[in-house]
Amino acid sequence: MSEVKINAKFDITQTIAPYLDLHLMFPLLEFLGENQMYSEKDLLKAKLDLLQPTNMVEYAMEIYGQLHETEDIPSEMTERKDKILEQLTELQGEAQPLLEICQSPGENQINPKMQALVDQKKFTPAGLAEEHSITEENIKSYYKYAKFMFDCGQYQDSLAHLVNYGLIVEEDPEASYQALWGRFAAELLVYEWSAALEDLHKLKDAIEARTTSTALQKLQERTWLIHWSLFVFFNHPDGKDEIVDFLLKTRYQEAIQTNCPWVLRYLTTAIITQKTKRREKQNVLKNLITIIQQEQHSYSDPITEFLECLYVRFDFEGAQERLKDCETVLVSDFFLVFCHDDFMDNAREFIFETYCQIHQKIDIKMLASRLNMNQDDAEKWIVELIRGARLDAKIDSSNDTVIMGAQFPTIYEQVIDTTKDLAARSYVLASNIESLNRASRSA
Repeated sequence: MSEVKINAKFDITQTIAPYLDLHLMFPLLEFLGENQMYSEKDLLKAKLDLLQPTNMVEYAMEIYGQLHETEDIPSEMTERKDKILEQLTELQGEAQPLLEICQSPGENQINPKMQALVDQKKFTPAGLAEEHSITEENIKSYYKYAKFMFDCGQYQDSLAHLVNYGLIVEEDPEASYQALWGRFAAELLVYEWSAALEDLHKLKDAIEARTTSTALQKLQERTWLIHWSLFVFFNHPDGKDEIVDFLLKTRYQEAIQTNCPWVLRYLTTAIITQKTKRREKQNVLKNLITIIQQEQHSYSDPITEFLECLYVRFDFEGAQERLKDCETVLVSDFFLVFCHDDFMDNAREFIFETYCQIHQKIDIKMLASRLNMNQDDAEKWIVELIRGARLDAKIDSSNDTVIMGAQFPTIYEQVIDTTKDLAARSYVLASNIESLNRASRSA
């Protein structure tokens, strides 16, 4: 992996940037800087532009000094810092009655006042008003304070307040929805992946449950959620399996094909690297390849092209060439950099298994060259793979060949293949019929 060269032509940071919160962009820019993918000056300018709408003035002052190689900071930045401190103090004062109830006395400790209200099921606007004379304005100020802390880069403190606020306004769909997005962003920035995965599913359900959003707004919200979810899926231990199930759902598949076909890079990588039974993976692959072919006019890269070469054209030389480029894509992508080893191992297995399916006798030396391995290592690897995958094959060491047995799907496998997408096809058919009915009624 250390020998693979990073290439900026495979970087899609600018493509996905419009769908990320400004604060979520900083980890990506740090990655680009660490890998020297762009000039340091350009990256510092980009950071400074991103910091402009935030309250992280001290960080902006630091970046300004690095960019201009000076210790002289413009007076307007100093004035803005003073103004932000004033606003923070003012908001803190307005939210103080509620802060006294919610503020944690220590790490991993709950304020006794808050605990008592939760136990009595009075941690609500009405309960807070009754027990502590907390007004609606106090609650609104508390949310503004939490959001202000987030804008200042105090993500952990902001997260704690947003969690509390979410509990208070649980019965208010709109307020709790906005708080959930803020909480999700804060969890991503403090690397709380388990909590973030839980809130990801809550957001998915909340988007569909909202009655105030139009179909177009829901499509946009799904698109945002897809991009934010990449942080979770490529950091959580179960993320690879989760992303496949999530993105192949009909509504999110539609969002990818309509708004963001470049997400196919991440979906393809997840499917190749996920730890599932080979039979299940093959079924998912068929669906994915169909989508890749449909969207190849709007997006393709070596990772999606690898699958096309292998499973559509059976072009093994082309697949091998794309696999070399896949390495560069993986190490050049913030989300995929740690998928390199799993991807390469599984991709080689895909090549081997596909090759075995269409050949009865395979020359080990030739296969080793396709897998970028020496012959001895290739033979050991093939033996382990045959055992692990329970392939009907044997090694002929005297002739350095792999001899494949006949492979026919069982009647049960044929039935599964025929009916596995029945629910999805029925949904599409019903949607089309409903559309025709609406069209006929309007006519």
